[in-house]
Amino acid sequence: NAEYMGPPIKEQSDFLRHFTSIPRRMARFVVDPFCFRQFNDTTSSSYLGSQTDPISFAQHVNDLDKQGKIELVSGYAPFCKHIFIENFLGVHNTAVEITDQNKMHLRSDYIARTDKELPVLTRWFPSGTVATTPAKYLDIILYSAEQIEKENLAMGTTRTQTEEWGIISVKPQDIPHEIPMLPITMMRNALGKQHGGSGVDLDRELYQNSVNYWSKFAVVMTQ
Repeated sequence: NAEYMGPPIKEQSDFLRHFTSIPRRMARFVVDPFCFRQFNDTTSSSYLGSQTDPISFAQHVNDLDKQGKIELVSGYAPFCKHIFIENFLGVHNTAVEITDQNKMHLRSDYIARTDKELPVLTRWFPSGTVATTPAKYLDIILYSAEQIEKENLAMGTTRTQTEEWGIISVKPQDIPHEIPMLPITMMRNALGKQHGGSGVDLDRELYQNSVNYWSKFAVVMTQ
């Protein structure tokens, strides 16, 4: 892939100023500030590299939408949707199967995704200790504008974007359907919006399915 040559944007405030200065006609999708870390934080487990930025990424999704190539797939709650598209960025998978040969590399610590979240116990492979391969698809996770506004209010912030859907996460993966949410993410969601979750109650069956999957896999990240 050609290296992205656009101007580096490091601060979230700069991102927001960029978003408000660029006209968007009938765009349904925008990258939410919660997802900015995937574009500018190399320690993120799903860092998207230097191939794109939030503006260009959202534009690509909106262009596909205008071409009728976007299908919204229901997520874990009515306010959550998924879009599955081909991995046009060439980024690698962010989850690797745990084997007898690599399990000694696993690390764990208490980590918060933002400074307003409660840290939760997280398990991962340090980047460089295991091999990863280019993903076939991107799972683009959306929250409705209404849900984002509710969560922002609970965390003491205000949403300034006006698009119908906010992109809150992008997951490179090899399958065109949802991979189970991490068990600890389900628990954080159940804690409530004031602690960085979505406020959705824990579903025992979905939680067990998640445990079954993530007992065999771990994310890869720099920490």
